[in-house]
Amino acid sequence: MKGTIKIVLSLTLLWSLSFASEQFSMSDADREMYAEMLEDNPADIMVGNGSELLEEYCGGDAGLAEFLNVSEDELPAYIAGFPRYLKDFKQVVALDQVLQALMSKNGHKPFALKSSDMFDMGAYAKSIANGEKIQIDVDANKHIKESYELGKLTFEQKRGSRGLSCLSCHSSQVIGSVLRTQPLPDLSAKGNAPAATWPAYRMTKSSLRTLQRRFQGCMNNALLAVIPLGSPEMVGLEVYLTQEAKGFEIAIPGLKR
Repeated sequence: MKGTIKIVLSLTLLWSLSFASEQFSMSDADREMYAEMLEDNPADIMVGNGSELLEEYCGGDAGLAEFLNVSEDELPAYIAGFPRYLKDFKQVVALDQVLQALMSKNGHKPFALKSSDMFDMGAYAKSIANGEKIQIDVDANKHIKESYELGKLTFEQKRGSRGLSCLSCHSSQVIGSVLRTQPLPDLSAKGNAPAATWPAYRMTKSSLRTLQRRFQGCMNNALLAVIPLGSPEMVGLEVYLTQEAKGFEIAIPGLKR
């Protein structure tokens, strides 16, 4: 498998481990399980499955590189620039949408964006860039710039009967406050930049999830209308948080509470 699979402990998890006895209801068994997962991330198996899926449906790393019109040597750095505007798509796309298009080109029915197979294959594809620093360029063209602005608006826009937004839980005024037994993180803090460590294994879900799927989980918890995966708004959110994580090293799969 290409790409060094690195396990990254988020700032939220570090806080949880450090202060579990003081602030959080965490059993000794839970602490032991978390420690074990730091050594052996369950998502490694899923990323391995993703490698096999990419080989079967997309021609592996070589097939993906050819589809993106780059060499295999250039592929890791190129992946580190997603989401990006692609002329063939005539829009800004995330990496999983590229995989869907490649599957279709190869005569296969694309996996749904919410499917576990797509999570696995997308995680492996992004892991090809492990060790690379995120290098998204939101000034590259008007399309990616507009996607960034849409993502920022979506992040900050209040919705629903409660008038909540993503910013409601991640503004400087509330960072560090405890919600649902864990501190609210600074999404651009070093060691916690989410775009660098998703897809990740979520301990509370016992499964591998993508960044966009995590957005949906937050929306559900806040009783907001859930934005569809792959929509301009959802891709914009990924663009916005990827820009926040620019310069951070990619390490997939991540490990999240």
